Amino acid sequence: MRPVSRRVSVWALSASALNYVFLGLLSMITLYPFWYEIAASFSSSRAIASGEVFLWPVEFNAEAYKRLFEDGQLFRAMFNTVAVTAVGTVLNMIMTILAAYPLSRKRLYGRGPLLMFITFTMIFVSGLIPNFIWIKALGLMDTYMALWLPGLIGTYNMFVMKSFMEGLPDEIEESASIDGAGNWRILLFIITPLCKPIITALSLFYAVGWWNSYFNVMLYITGSNRQTLMLKLYLMIKQVDQSLLNSGGGSEGASSVLLTPESIKAAAVVIAITPILCVYPFLQKHFVKGVLIGSVKG
Repeated sequence: MRPVSRRVSVWALSASALNYVFLGLLSMITLYPFWYEIAASFSSSRAIASGEVFLWPVEFNAEAYKRLFEDGQLFRAMFNTVAVTAVGTVLNMIMTILAAYPLSRKRLYGRGPLLMFITFTMIFVSGLIPNFIWIKALGLMDTYMALWLPGLIGTYNMFVMKSFMEGLPDEIEESASIDGAGNWRILLFIITPLCKPIITALSLFYAVGWWNSYFNVMLYITGSNRQTLMLKLYLMIKQVDQSLLNSGGGSEGASSVLLTPESIKAAAVVIAITPILCVYPFLQKHFVKGVLIGSVKG
C-alpha cells in the first residue's frame, strides 16, 4: 500500500504544480495589457511607434501625464465622476432593494404580472431618440439627473437581488413579525444586513458602470464644468490629435516627439482604471460570495 500512496501523492503534487503554473500564466496574460499601457504611458512616441515597448518604459518621460493634468480640468472631471458614481450607486441600491424585497415575497398581490412586466423591459427598450426627447421635455439637460433618473434600476441586478432575498429563511421574517416589527423595520434592520454580500457585489457593478459612463454624459451634459472623467479624457485625446494634425505631425520640436495620441491614450487608460483597481481588492471577498449566491438561488 505504501508505493500506491506515494504514487498518489506524487500525482497530486504534480497536478497541483501544473495548476499553479497554468493559473500563473493565465494571470500574466490577463495583467499584461494593463502593464503594457503603464509602460507605454511613460515611453516616448518613437519607442511606442517602433514597437520597442514590452515590459518597461523606453526613453522614460511623463509628458502625457503633464499634458492631461496641466490645466487642472482633469481634477474637476475626477471630482464630478466620483460624485456621479457615489450618488448614482446609492440611488441604484436603494431602488434595487425597494423593488427586490416586495417581489421576493410570495404574498405580494399581483406578483406574477409585475414580474412579467419587468421582464418585458429587459427585452424591449424605448431607444435613444425617445429617451433624449423625454429628458429634454423634463428639463433635465445639463444636469446629473439626466444620468441618474433613466438608470435608477438595473433590471438584471434587481432579479439577482430578488433571488438572494428569496433564499433567506422565512422564519427570520416571521419571528420579527411576531415581535411586532413592520415591513420597513424588517427590511432595514433584518433583511438588508443579511444581504451584505449581494449588496457589495451589485454596488461594485453599478459603480463600475457609472465610472465608465461616457455616451450618456456626452448626450446630456453640455457644460464643461460638469463633464466626467471619461468624456474629458476623450476630449483631451481628440485635442491632441487635432493639434498634431494642425502642426503637421511634428513641427513643434521635442514636445511633439514626446507627446502623441498613443502616449496620451495609454496615460488615459491608466488614469481611468487605477481607482477601480484600488477599490476592488477590498470588496473582492463579498463580491465573489454575493455573485455566486445571488446567481444560484431561485
